[in-house]
Amino acid sequence: MSEEKKEELNQEEVVQPCEDKTCEDSTEQEVCEEETVESVKAEYEAKLKEEQEKYLRVHADFENIKKRLEKEKYQAIDYASEKFAKDLLAPIDTLEMALAAEESAKDLDAQELLKKLKEGVELTIKNFYTVFEKHEITTIDTDGDFDPNFHDAVMQVDSEDHEDGQIVQQLQKGYKIKDRLLRPAMVSICKK
Repeated sequence: MSEEKKEELNQEEVVQPCEDKTCEDSTEQEVCEEETVESVKAEYEAKLKEEQEKYLRVHADFENIKKRLEKEKYQAIDYASEKFAKDLLAPIDTLEMALAAEESAKDLDAQELLKKLKEGVELTIKNFYTVFEKHEITTIDTDGDFDPNFHDAVMQVDSEDHEDGQIVQQLQKGYKIKDRLLRPAMVSICKK
């Protein structure tokens, strides 16, 4: 065996000498060294077990937090429109009151009944726009040039008052929520 290999083996076999002064012969020294190695090994195994338990607790806490956050995320998605739905209850109530008023209006003539019905519809529309404003829902402007991002051209018409590509008439209102399109405005545009 080469000198280098012998030296490597000797370095691997180095064990702390026994601190007990009573170990005089080599067999007692070996037993004492084994006890020392065993006690160090037991100490490290205890530390390892403790660290593994800490890891498992932290991992379990992490998994619980992850599950809770995921549950909260899905609840937020499921109930995202709750505020909007609550705000829509006022216009619904207005429509229901208008229908209920029909019974008390039996003794009114047709003109007066039509006038009251118109007032009820106007009030309901006003309630809707109040809710829309609260939730940042706005109508799309249809004055000016056609914008395919916000307008849907359903027909082309001749118009002397408008330039080519300009919106002539709004056929249906378009809406957006904040900066996102809900529904494009249905329009007719000028074609020359």
